Amino acid sequence: MTRDETDLLITDARIVSGGAIEEGWVRFSGGRVHARGTGAPPAHDGEVLDAGGRVLTPGFVDLHMHGGGGTDASEGPDALPRLLAAHRAHGTTRTVVSLVSAPVDALVPALRALAPAVRADPLLLGVHLEGPFLSPDARGAHDPGVLTTATAADVAALLAAADGTLAQITIAPEREGALDAVAGFVDGGVRVAVGHTTADLATAGAAFDAGASLLTHTFNAMPVLAHRAPGPIGAALERPGVVLELIADGLHVHPVVIAALFRMAPGRVALITDAMAAAGFGDGEYRLGPLDVVVQDGAARLPSGSLAGSTLTLDTAIRTAVAAGVPLQEAVQAATATPARAIGRPDLGVLDVGAPADAVLLSDALEVEAVWADGRRLV
Repeated sequence: MTRDETDLLITDARIVSGGAIEEGWVRFSGGRVHARGTGAPPAHDGEVLDAGGRVLTPGFVDLHMHGGGGTDASEGPDALPRLLAAHRAHGTTRTVVSLVSAPVDALVPALRALAPAVRADPLLLGVHLEGPFLSPDARGAHDPGVLTTATAADVAALLAAADGTLAQITIAPEREGALDAVAGFVDGGVRVAVGHTTADLATAGAAFDAGASLLTHTFNAMPVLAHRAPGPIGAALERPGVVLELIADGLHVHPVVIAALFRMAPGRVALITDAMAAAGFGDGEYRLGPLDVVVQDGAARLPSGSLAGSTLTLDTAIRTAVAAGVPLQEAVQAATATPARAIGRPDLGVLDVGAPADAVLLSDALEVEAVWADGRRLV
């Protein structure tokens, strides 16, 4: 073990992992889950924490987060410690940091700058490019002046700049060259999400069949799920390999619809924050890329009134989902194992023996009380 790792036995916990709940204990050693069981815990000469029946979950995994703590990833690697700390305080132990749309010749140096920081921090899973290959008609809080179509040269330039640290990219499949770009990014080891799109069922389906495997913030910046025109949501629902992101803040998606999506796509919903700089920081005036954003009462909006990301943290997303009627074990899975699997890391988001010792201790009200990552106490 390193000096920062803890040989820790947590007893009398409600362990919520892998879509199940059990009363038991878990031991962390060497940065890993060393042992886990039910009934009386084993003798232990290291640190012991009595959970007192509280909830113990795997560490949360956020696939789509732009910022927090008053800053965002577009500010470069120096901003990462502050924004990550804001979310780690709320249970997020592994993160994909997101960049909003910008010209490709601006994203290339941004990816180059972030790559060393991503490689240096095992808790960072990579970078997500939300654009610029999006639809101007479903742009949300993206600058329409930078949205463009993808070329083979663009794909090659972004992959080269990221040098293996690009984890995900969101693409509107109806745009010229989009399906070729989907295939190119997938061949480069990048997960592709369909989003900020006006695509119909067939067009979105073609993107999924070409290798896209995620739907960016389901219901937002895309056609509605209509009974005769199910659109990209329908295309995702009918393909069991597709994971559907969801912003569960009660503002982006109504609680009734949050619960419905969990029923329609069991085990395939990934809770995300899509958080901007105000997450964990408070109301005020901010920037999201080149756009002005006003945050009031926790809602982030452009001057036009359009939502501009969220101020969400994943612990709040779990509480919102549970309050909407989603069973606790399903809500936790959507913030842990499902997003981890979606990004190609099935070893994360579970408290299985041998998995990284990432965990969150929650109160009976599902408020964060302690956080560990790789066996190190963060909170």
